[in-house]
Amino acid sequence: MPRRKKNKFRAREQHRQVPDDSKTQRSDETIALEELPSCSSALEAPSQSVSQTQTSSTSQAWGQDSATIASPGAVDTRSENDEESQDEDVSYSPEDFSDSTSPTVNVDLVEQFLLHKYRMNQTILKEDIEKILGERHQGEYAAILEKAAEHLELVFAIDLKEVDSTKHVYELVSKLKLPNNGRMRAGRGWPRTGLVMNILGFILMKGNCAAEKDVWQFLKVLRVYAGRRHFIYGEPRKFVNNDLVKLKYLEYRQVPGSDPPLYEYLWGPRAHAETSKMKVLHFLAKVADTTPRAFPLQYEEALREERARARGAGRAGTSATARPDSMAPFASYSAH
Repeated sequence: MPRRKKNKFRAREQHRQVPDDSKTQRSDETIALEELPSCSSALEAPSQSVSQTQTSSTSQAWGQDSATIASPGAVDTRSENDEESQDEDVSYSPEDFSDSTSPTVNVDLVEQFLLHKYRMNQTILKEDIEKILGERHQGEYAAILEKAAEHLELVFAIDLKEVDSTKHVYELVSKLKLPNNGRMRAGRGWPRTGLVMNILGFILMKGNCAAEKDVWQFLKVLRVYAGRRHFIYGEPRKFVNNDLVKLKYLEYRQVPGSDPPLYEYLWGPRAHAETSKMKVLHFLAKVADTTPRAFPLQYEEALREERARARGAGRAGTSATARPDSMAPFASYSAH
């Protein structure tokens, strides 16, 4: 029996981390890709609480479990200084990821490599990915890269884009214009856009307004718990109720007339400006391996919004043609 090659990248990770922790036997990127669920976990969760406004199929897909969440309205005010430790200044060569003849394993290795480059805020080159695949899999380059990019999109809501077609330079770009390309802190770090897209999708499915307790029950399906630090999001309640509200991706308000006070989430103005119900619905449908039409109520609502935006853009364009040249750039930006 031929000896199985060891992944150099994983070997280095084992060497530089504490050996007593079983999870340190794998790279951080491997742990994230294997253990961080996308919202497909929630879409597949059995329903125990059905909303009267949803169709039966949609209600089952976005049903909640019955676990109790911390008291509504509580906000964790601890400092960001105790967030996850800074990424080490470690550089890996493409050869550190290349050790397999299996197409499936090669997809996994390319995913790890892309995610590592994102975390380190480093340039992604086609020639580096080709080195990972080796000569044997050069013909599968496009298919493997597409699969790896799709998985990162579904889990983290980041898109792989070619920023230089001559030199074949790629970049992972957040679906939302979060600070630091989705990292939420300067320099390096994990992509956090996926959690934001999941929350926006849940609010959309709940009729554009979701009770705080329902949101946190949904996030539990994604293994994100209020009051328990997460290796990507830090303290989740602070990230959601403080950071995302301050950035205006979410609106967090008291339910009118509630006594004792209850709280709910809505899309904030930046969410409306940077994405749309149709885009979020397409993201959710792609994660669930279905089409937006599988959610008929939300699909019709998203279509109405798209038509309204098109009419507004048309009116803005007509108005821009009648303005002086000095006003045209502003009008064009507004229409966009």
